Amino acid sequence: MKEVQILDKKFREFIPENTIQERIKELASQINRDYEGKEMICIGVLNGAFIFAADLFRRLDIKARITFIKLASYAGTASSGEIKELIGWNEDLRDKSVLVIEDIVDTGITLEHTVDNLIIRNVREIRIAALLLKPEAYSKEIKIDYIGFEIPNDFVVGYGLDYNGEGRNLPSVYTLIP
Repeated sequence: MKEVQILDKKFREFIPENTIQERIKELASQINRDYEGKEMICIGVLNGAFIFAADLFRRLDIKARITFIKLASYAGTASSGEIKELIGWNEDLRDKSVLVIEDIVDTGITLEHTVDNLIIRNVREIRIAALLLKPEAYSKEIKIDYIGFEIPNDFVVGYGLDYNGEGRNLPSVYTLIP
């Protein structure tokens, strides 16, 4: 089993790169079927979702555009519970079908903030794609339409996810070794 050291913590490979890519292919096929004949705007939530968003977006064969927002809620290995909007909304989303692309959904606070912002922008339809979902931590009622993997409530890095800015470039997802 592969292990990596990131700053002061050790991590073990949890979801290998090939498994992630296979799952993304499956998600893209489902999205292509669901949006056949429709146009959509994908909104990637930075920083963590940039790799997942790029890989997923490249596999879409429907009419789609992509844009990004940048939100922050983590400090170290835990959610701060506060959302900081670092890069905001710059698209006209009125009456558009929107697919929010998240790297990970744990408590759901960031997702709720994003959905609330889309509602006030009068979008036609909101769907959510998340590479990772932590069902034990998720406390909101927002439906997540496309889930890559359900994982335990452990801290993970890699494939866009970081620990204090490090580890995003790992091609697999790694879990913290206690």
